[in-house]
Amino acid sequence: MPKRARPVDRRSLEAAALRYLSQRGASRAQLARALKRRVERDARRREVDPDPAAEEWIEEVLGKMEGWGYLDDAKYARDKAKAMRRRGASRRKIEAKLAEKGIARDLADDALEGEARGAEREAAEALVRRRRFGRDPERWQKELAALARAGFSYDVAKTVLEAAAAEYADDP
Repeated sequence: MPKRARPVDRRSLEAAALRYLSQRGASRAQLARALKRRVERDARRREVDPDPAAEEWIEEVLGKMEGWGYLDDAKYARDKAKAMRRRGASRRKIEAKLAEKGIARDLADDALEGEARGAEREAAEALVRRRRFGRDPERWQKELAALARAGFSYDVAKTVLEAAAAEYADDP
């Protein structure tokens, strides 16, 4: 006979939060969504209504994780912005991703504020290198459009593509 799982309670939510955070960084909103899904899944599995105290338990667990330093939206926003910038994401794309993750607008602005002046251009250059843009002059318009869809301004995209094309033209 299969072992029956215990119903979700405060302790199991805390353990679930620790497991979740040990596997990946997360914002407060992400962790809250994950814990709510866990409560709802448990209720569906047991064919009962979710425990009314679950919302309170989730808030307690979130507070505990923040108190222990495992959950910090400002640090998460900085780390996420830095990682996305290294991969060639534009400011607009980073802002959209942070909003999707539940990061407040002021925290997202703070995370992006610390950037160097040329960070947007550096990110565009990283994307151009990664996608090997600038090699074929016939594809210039398509590559320019791809940079625009990635959230870069026309001026930045044009400058970076021209520099990449010049660099490839110099190579034998």
